[in-house]
Amino acid sequence: MERDPLDHKGLIREAYRIEAITLGECRSIFLDWALSTPDGTDSRPMIAALLDKYRADFPDHPMTQVLEEGNQRAMVPRRRGGWRSRPRD
Repeated sequence: MERDPLDHKGLIREAYRIEAITLGECRSIFLDWALSTPDGTDSRPMIAALLDKYRADFPDHPMTQVLEEGNQRAMVPRRRGGWRSRPRD
């Protein structure tokens, strides 16, 4: 099977295959997916493409809802914390 560049671990695909999956479980899977994207990657186009791929076949699925929420809030991740965030005296 060929790997999907949008979902290289197959997390989103598998979420759609799980019967009776909950919204909370979908959010957890989405977080795992988001954390596995390469650093500095803009996730907005990836989320939009995943929605295009799954929304028509699964309009009422909780993962579709999570992707729609993620699409509205997506941003390029930035690292926070570490020595650079500490105030200088």
